[in-house]
Amino acid sequence: MFERHHYIAGKIVEGTSGRFGPIFNPSTGQQIGKVALASKAEVEAGIAAAEAAFPAWANTSVVKRARVLQNMVHILYREKDALAKVLSTEHGKVFSDAQGDVQRGLETAEFAQGIPHLLKGEYSDNVSTGIDMYSMRKPLGVTVGITPFNFPAMIPLWMSCMAIACGNSFILKPSEKDPSMPMMLADLWKEAGLPDGVFNVINGDKEAVDTVCTDPRVKAVSFVGSTPIARHVYATATANGKRCQAMGGAKNHMIIMPDADLDQVADALIGAAYGSAGERCMAISVAVPVGQQVADKLVAMLKPRVEALKVGHSMDPEAELGPLVTADHLAKVQGYLDLAEKEGADVIVDGRDFKYNMQGYENGYYLGGTLYDNVKPGMRSYKEEIFGPTLQVMRAENFEDAIHLPSAHEFGNGTSIYTRDGDTARAYANRVDVGMVGINVPIPVPLAFHSFGGWKNSAFGDMNQHGMEGVRFYTKTKTVTSRWPTGIRAGAEFVIPTLNS
Repeated sequence: MFERHHYIAGKIVEGTSGRFGPIFNPSTGQQIGKVALASKAEVEAGIAAAEAAFPAWANTSVVKRARVLQNMVHILYREKDALAKVLSTEHGKVFSDAQGDVQRGLETAEFAQGIPHLLKGEYSDNVSTGIDMYSMRKPLGVTVGITPFNFPAMIPLWMSCMAIACGNSFILKPSEKDPSMPMMLADLWKEAGLPDGVFNVINGDKEAVDTVCTDPRVKAVSFVGSTPIARHVYATATANGKRCQAMGGAKNHMIIMPDADLDQVADALIGAAYGSAGERCMAISVAVPVGQQVADKLVAMLKPRVEALKVGHSMDPEAELGPLVTADHLAKVQGYLDLAEKEGADVIVDGRDFKYNMQGYENGYYLGGTLYDNVKPGMRSYKEEIFGPTLQVMRAENFEDAIHLPSAHEFGNGTSIYTRDGDTARAYANRVDVGMVGINVPIPVPLAFHSFGGWKNSAFGDMNQHGMEGVRFYTKTKTVTSRWPTGIRAGAEFVIPTLNS
């Protein structure tokens, strides 16, 4: 059984709190390791290391910082499969999906290579006689990323690449459920040429989270996780004077118009709802067919496909989805599925009794795909995020009824619409009260050069992840007004400068 500790100032530091959390292989249900949970003092040691490393890194030329990112990109491509294997083992997502996790993270590193261009400020010549004005983007200092279990490569890379490229030092507080990937990333950053102390990993729980959110040396906190914790992190961090972006839960709807290609829709829903066992904040968990005929036909098409889903262990090349991450999460998802049935939803496909009988994997955290029809807005199972391999069908009479559902929901992370009509698609994209929209695209996760972020209770804070929003989040603007002496003295000036000066 292995142990995971902390990574501070370029080396592994053993935990001293005496507290550990278990690490499981979800495919087998067996504990394979344990992770040290940091005390307040250990977190403070990590903050001190990041603070000490910040001045030199902030003063490193932007070209040299870009070259570290370039090195990191090459290393990530080289190590992609090795990273994915570790990720798959601790998380449970199938290997091909784990490769995608790493790929989407390294794409942020690819974007961050352009930091010399991204950090360029603005310049105005001769705004008044002999006076020039320009702006600069400066790093903040010690920044922190608090990341969830479901993307242990992608989201840490989302945060760390942008923070480091902008000249900040960075502390990663990853999920304690799958901590090996972040420790591997620390080694890769060092190989890429990043100075010690610029990237640190502190494993822990609420004690670690509360410490980074209150310590005055931390200047910014980025978080992805559930809405209750996102709300807590945002409130605590901002109350202590920090910049904060906190991404929370989701309930993502797909609207299916009568003119949509239902074969294409069925393909999209199977992947978007059940991929990664539904453990994605961008998973489509609600299908909204418009019109009873469309709904009947769609449910009939989905039923055999959900029944035929190939559930298997994470390294099974034939598996389409693997186990859930922990026994506790499996029980939570099953509870929501039981609740949906009690609330009156029609069970079309029931995956709750799924048993995976392959030798050595009988105790894994497996759940079959589940499909519910005639879900209603008042149901708690609809209002809350399930985060498992299930799809709820809500029937809408017309476009107005359909657009109302995601717009009225407390979460506003992502949504998509399938239609052949450009007017309908344009109206939906403009009117729906959701932060990320896909048009004939099932999972509208923006690429690294655009920003990621939802609305309403799916996100707290004014700036999103990666893209130019990420650059803005990890920098502060300084504006300089400059005049060089010309030998002419105008005398004392007592009025505020204006454009007429």
